Amino acid sequence: MTSLPAVAVTATTESIRGVLRVRVNASYTDSLRSARLRPFILPLLDPGDAGAMLDGMDGLVLTGGEDIDPRHYGLRAHPALGDVHAGRDSFELALVRAAMARRLPTLAICRGIQIANVALGGTLVQDLPSEWPGALQHEGTWPRDQRVHGVRVEARSRLAKSLGAEKLTVNSFHHQAVASLAPGLTAVAHAPDGVIEGVEWTGDDWWMLGVQWHPEELTGTTESWDRDLFLAFAAAVR
Repeated sequence: MTSLPAVAVTATTESIRGVLRVRVNASYTDSLRSARLRPFILPLLDPGDAGAMLDGMDGLVLTGGEDIDPRHYGLRAHPALGDVHAGRDSFELALVRAAMARRLPTLAICRGIQIANVALGGTLVQDLPSEWPGALQHEGTWPRDQRVHGVRVEARSRLAKSLGAEKLTVNSFHHQAVASLAPGLTAVAHAPDGVIEGVEWTGDDWWMLGVQWHPEELTGTTESWDRDLFLAFAAAVR
């Protein structure tokens, strides 16, 4: 039997039933397994361990979660800043830089697109409702698999090829977003209000895609876009 490629998946910590636990939503691991990849959940460790934790890995998935502390991109905290996780920020910033150095295929999702942008030198909008005039409602109480707004993807981009589409509708669960792009990244997808919904590495030397929505929650829907994104990641990993 052929061994499946190994993919590192980031996680957070949460106190559940009085015990601090490492946690990631099963939709990530289910979607990766459906794409014939073998997910390995990374505990939160010291940033100095980031490189070693990618040893033997064929790819990296940066998952969603908490807000990112703006001190990492030189700003003070906005009053609407949500919960931050200092240990997660530090470890994932190091993971992104280690993955880039190794040219390890990387798929960055929601918080993931934001932490990747910050790690590579970009900044964030800390709160869309108060800082982005005319912003759509990007965060709500709708079901996680409900598609709530459109996205337009640049033709001939790696993301468009991966999704098999230049127009799609996505779910949305964020109030932060990419502001200034990091060197080496380009914005290739936008919501109707102009918010960046997708980025990719500009060169051919690193397969790196970031999306602001949650494709792992949409792989069971009728549309194939999000399943195709995971399949494209799997192809890059192989």
